Amino acid sequence: MKQFMVICNIEFRLFTREFFGFFFTLVFPILMLLLFGGIYGDEPIYHGADAKIMDISVPAYSVMIIGVTGLMSLPLTLSNCIEKKIYKRFDATPAGKKSIICAQVFVNLIMTFIGISILIITGKILYHIQIKGTFLFISIGLLFSTAAMFSIGFLFTAVGRDLKSTNLLCYLCYFIMLFLSGATIPDMLFTNTIKKISNLLPMTHAVDLMQGVFAGENLLQHGTELFILGASTIICTAAGAILYRKKDWT
Repeated sequence: MKQFMVICNIEFRLFTREFFGFFFTLVFPILMLLLFGGIYGDEPIYHGADAKIMDISVPAYSVMIIGVTGLMSLPLTLSNCIEKKIYKRFDATPAGKKSIICAQVFVNLIMTFIGISILIITGKILYHIQIKGTFLFISIGLLFSTAAMFSIGFLFTAVGRDLKSTNLLCYLCYFIMLFLSGATIPDMLFTNTIKKISNLLPMTHAVDLMQGVFAGENLLQHGTELFILGASTIICTAAGAILYRKKDWT
């Protein structure tokens, strides 16, 4: 365990030195919150509604954070280490590559939860957002959303032949889902055509799930979202594991 914590400490430092992951995990969601908060303030989502626009924006932005670490930071880190033969070198040490990979996943998970915590605290202080859901339901929503996004990123790493192709897959998928899922732009502004496309994206269902559990809805009301996210996790993880067997680790 001591050895693993030392590796995690190193990976944490590497994460903070990498601008993209650090900025879009900890800084960009706050900027989005301030931007839309300055525009909408305490306005309700519709006339007479109890929920405010910021109440549904915070859970949506939390999915954006999960997308950054799951679809960008982690898969690009894994792909970079494979291409530079870093795992090969660690296989020659007592640590082994499995410890490094586990540490990288662990650090990205921790940074995801730190980013979401900062976002929620900021929303509470500045806009007095309402969180009606229980800690258990919100945690389950986060678990399903995180597992789905991380498994998709894992699959991209397995599919990509090198860092450039993985980079292309990650960027393309992330930004398409970012703007079409409701994670940044409220889906109430989408046209019917855009909504049909949006429903095909796993991140859309993560946003719907998180907004629901934050609003105090029962998980049973989101069976479709849970099923899609769970199925995405299983399929992408299994496919990625099969493809990883063909990876050149040396």
